Amino acid sequence: MKIKTFFQSLFIVFSLVPIYGQSQIPVAQTPPMGWNSYDCFGAAVTEAEVRENAKFMAENLKEFGWEYIVVDYCWFYPHPPGSIQQNPPQFRLPQDNAPVPWMPMDEFGRLLPDPAKFPSSAHGNGFKELADYVHSLGLKFGIHVMRGIPRQAVWSDSPIMGTDGITASMIADTSSYCPWLNSMWGLDMGQPGAQEYYNSLFELYAEWGVDYVKIDDMDMNRKITYHQEESEGYRKAIENCGRPMVMSLSPNTHFEHRDHMSEYADMWRISADFWDTWEKLKLQFERCPKWSYISGPGSWPDADMLPIGNLRLRGPKGKPGPTDFTETEQYTMLSLWSIFRSPLMIGANMVDADDLFFDLLTNDEVLDVNQNSENAREVYNVDESVIWLSDIPDSDNKYMALFNLSDIEKEVTATFSSFKLWSSYNIRNLWKKEDLGKFKKSYSTTIPPHGSVLLKLSK
Repeated sequence: MKIKTFFQSLFIVFSLVPIYGQSQIPVAQTPPMGWNSYDCFGAAVTEAEVRENAKFMAENLKEFGWEYIVVDYCWFYPHPPGSIQQNPPQFRLPQDNAPVPWMPMDEFGRLLPDPAKFPSSAHGNGFKELADYVHSLGLKFGIHVMRGIPRQAVWSDSPIMGTDGITASMIADTSSYCPWLNSMWGLDMGQPGAQEYYNSLFELYAEWGVDYVKIDDMDMNRKITYHQEESEGYRKAIENCGRPMVMSLSPNTHFEHRDHMSEYADMWRISADFWDTWEKLKLQFERCPKWSYISGPGSWPDADMLPIGNLRLRGPKGKPGPTDFTETEQYTMLSLWSIFRSPLMIGANMVDADDLFFDLLTNDEVLDVNQNSENAREVYNVDESVIWLSDIPDSDNKYMALFNLSDIEKEVTATFSSFKLWSSYNIRNLWKKEDLGKFKKSYSTTIPPHGSVLLKLSK
C-alpha cells in the first residue's frame, strides 16, 4: 500500500527497511517531469534516438527540473528495418499455433528489448547499458510495459521464477486481454504464481536500473473494467524489488476508481491518448477540475503528454511534422497542465527544438506553479471563460490562470471577492516575467481565442 504523506513515508522507510528495502522511499513528491518516446517515435523508437534525446535533456533542460527519459511501448517487438507499424500484432502459425514474430524473451517468460532496435541489450543485457548511460547524465530512466504476461510465454508454458513447478499457462487469464495489442494475456491474481511473476519482472527491471514504469491497458472504457487486482500486484512487486520506481497507469482511467488509483499508483492518465487538436485540449478543461483535489505527493492525475515540437517521425498518428497546435494553444496547454499540477512529459523529438520549445519548457516561474503550488481548483467557468486558482505554500499569495476557450477574443475578469481573496494584489505575468502593477477588487484582461494568462498574485 502506498503511503501518502512524506512523514508517514519516512516512518515506513526507517521501520521497515529490513523487510522491504529501498522501495518504501517516496517517489513523485512533485509531478514527474520528463520525455516519452511515443509521440515522435511510436512503437519503433531506437536506442540511438533515446540516447540523443537524453543528451539533449541533460544539456538543456535538466537544470529546470526535467529528469525522466521514458522508452514507450513495444521495445520488445522485432520491427523489420524501417518499419513504422503501430500496435504491431503477433500472428499464429496454422500447424502448431506458435506466435510470430517471436519476441525476445528469457526462460522465465519476461520480455527483453529487441536487439535490432537496442543494440546494447544483446546477449541478455536488457536495458542495463542504456539505463546506465541515462544515469550518467544525471537523469532517470523509464520504460512502458503492457499489463499481463506474453501470450508466447503461455504458448511455451514458461516456468515462473521463484515458484516450484508453476508455469505461465497456470496463471494466465485468457479472457482478459488488451483490445488494441494482441501480444499479452492478463493475469489471474488469485492463482499461486501470479504475484511471483510480477515480482520477477520488477526484480529484472531493478537490475536494469529502471526508475519509472508506465503500465498500459489498466483501464480503458466502460466495457473493460479497471484491473484493480493487477494494479495492487504491480505495487507489491515494486515494493518487493528493492528499487524506488514511479508507477504510472494508462490510459483513460475513470473517476470512480480514484481512491484506489491514488492509493496504489503515483500517477494515472485521465484521458485517452491526447493529441494536438483544440477539441482534445478543450475536453481536458472538463476533466481536470474533478480530478484536481486528489493531486498531491505521490498522487498525480495525469493529463497526458505534451504534443509540442516535432512529432510523429515514425507514427503513431498523422504525418511527421510540427505540432498542429497554434502558439497560443501551446501556451494554454502548458498553463492548464501547470496549474492543474499534471505530470509533464514532453512528446517531441527534442533535438529538433526551436525557440518556442525553450520558451514553453524552461520558464522557471511557470514550472514553479506546477511543482510547488497547492490546492489547485477551478473557481469560475461561464460562457467559455475559465479561471483557476492555486495556493503558494506558507503565504497568502496565489497563482491564477485565466482562459478563453471560445473562438473569439474575449475580456475575462477575475473579481477577487468572488473567490474569497484579499481586496488588492500586486500581479505578475509569469509567461512574460513582467510585473503588471497593483490591482484593487479585480483584474481584467483581453484574451485571444483559445488563449490564456498565467499570473502570480502577491500581497
